[in-house]
Amino acid sequence: MTDPRVDLAANVAEIRGRIADAASRSGRNPDAITLIAAAKTVGTDALVAVLAAGVVDLGENRTQELLAKAPLLADGPVAPVWHFIGALQRNKVRALAPWVQRWHTIDRLELAETVARHAPGARVLVEVNLGDESAKAGCAPDDVPALVDAVRDRDLVVEGLMAVPPHDADPRRWFASLRELAAQEGLPQLSMGMSHDYEIAVEEGATMVRVGRALFGERAV
Repeated sequence: MTDPRVDLAANVAEIRGRIADAASRSGRNPDAITLIAAAKTVGTDALVAVLAAGVVDLGENRTQELLAKAPLLADGPVAPVWHFIGALQRNKVRALAPWVQRWHTIDRLELAETVARHAPGARVLVEVNLGDESAKAGCAPDDVPALVDAVRDRDLVVEGLMAVPPHDADPRRWFASLRELAAQEGLPQLSMGMSHDYEIAVEEGATMVRVGRALFGERAV
């Protein structure tokens, strides 16, 4: 749930301003950066307000939440673009396929094959476990080239890479590492940066930032 005292339109304006400033510092065009509203635990009323404020890209971590929210928002005045940004189970792909426009967390070939079966030609990103953290999903950096090639062979559109850097470390070096990996593979999209580090991510080349707390306030659950 979202605190009703949160001024979503003001938060959108502030975040967009910070993105623009970060882009300016790195000589980039802020229009090339997509703000994704991370919608975990956020109710549909808040999402409607965010859509009205011009943020059409919504990111969801949880299958059941996306399946509950997407039909309610489908017939509204602004159609959302749904990004699945959480850990993805193969047995959930079929249900998600009619709604998801971009899959951010492809980290193994078996998962890519399932997405290809239920969403042929889908736009995907390969998730990378930059810090080799056992508790996190994502393929190893050294495995990125082979996985990207294999996913492309399944007729999926590999647009870029996604990562969540180690929490207790300076994120800049990890973002730079992901940018270099993407450049080596000729991939234009970089999904990196969240509420606490999206400005650094933009400075290091992010084309998509996934912002929840800075937009909606502290999560109630």
